[in-house]
Amino acid sequence: QMKLVESGGGLVQPGGSLTISCTTSGGTIEDYTIGWFRQAPGKERERLLVSSNDDIRTTYTSGSVKGRFTISRDNAKETVTLQMNDLKFEDTGVYYCAAGTSYGQVVRGMAEYWGQGTQVTVSS
Repeated sequence: QMKLVESGGGLVQPGGSLTISCTTSGGTIEDYTIGWFRQAPGKERERLLVSSNDDIRTTYTSGSVKGRFTISRDNAKETVTLQMNDLKFEDTGVYYCAAGTSYGQVVRGMAEYWGQGTQVTVSS
């Protein structure tokens, strides 16, 4: 059973940067597609970035974060990070990482494994 734990959330000013991490255990992230999702207050969960585990390393990026957010993997540390730059008020929400064996399923929000989420608040 794979376990995912997000960390690094907090309060940041508009225009600032923040890196949040997803540490995994019980599995090898090389075997999984990994995605970052966000749920803002009163809104449905939104898919942000999804990174496949194949040689092509397909990455889906939502238009709302394109050019500002980057997903990266550290296989040795079994950690996936989300680097967020130029943060905006609308980036506020709970950020979740997810892992799945199928890229298509993770993109559709149907990953097998989910973390508990970490809160990111963008406020002046």
